[in-house]
Amino acid sequence: MNATISDETIIQQALQGQQSAFTTLVKRYESYVFTLALRMVKNPEDAREVAQDSFLRAFRYLGDFRGEARFSTWLYRIVFTTALNHLRKTKPEIRALDDNFKQIPDLEPDSVFEENDKIITLQTAMKHLSPDDAGILTLFYWYEQSLDEICSVTGLSLTNAKTKLCRARQRLKAILNSQFAETLKDWR
Repeated sequence: MNATISDETIIQQALQGQQSAFTTLVKRYESYVFTLALRMVKNPEDAREVAQDSFLRAFRYLGDFRGEARFSTWLYRIVFTTALNHLRKTKPEIRALDDNFKQIPDLEPDSVFEENDKIITLQTAMKHLSPDDAGILTLFYWYEQSLDEICSVTGLSLTNAKTKLCRARQRLKAILNSQFAETLKDWR
């Protein structure tokens, strides 16, 4: 039933003091928020913290939402900014190069054609990208955000967003070709 109610209606209800209304928004967007946070901070515990902080900020500033963009775009902007701030505050974890390769799951050649294996391979490859690259690819491909919406989320100009998206694709392709070459051969 809540899926048929527009975000704008739910926001108005929340602004009028209905506590359950904001909970509806949280339930509607929690997986998207967590996924974007995880792609950027690359750690489930940190991603949960970023997601929680993002929802708290969204609740606190809900009255500032003007409706010029979709609510999801406004919320993703909060998540994107919160994740970047979190990354600036935390020190990067230093690991040996071998540790990165131990995290890559072994994919059986017989199961490469299954959709889940392709998704796992892409997700694993994306873990090797910078938070900015992972974030922009996630917004464009997973959340199907337009370039204009990505500009709203990231604060980039349209030209800059196109350039970053193109370069992120190139880096992802290089990672896939270098670390998953055998797997990619089987996909063709």
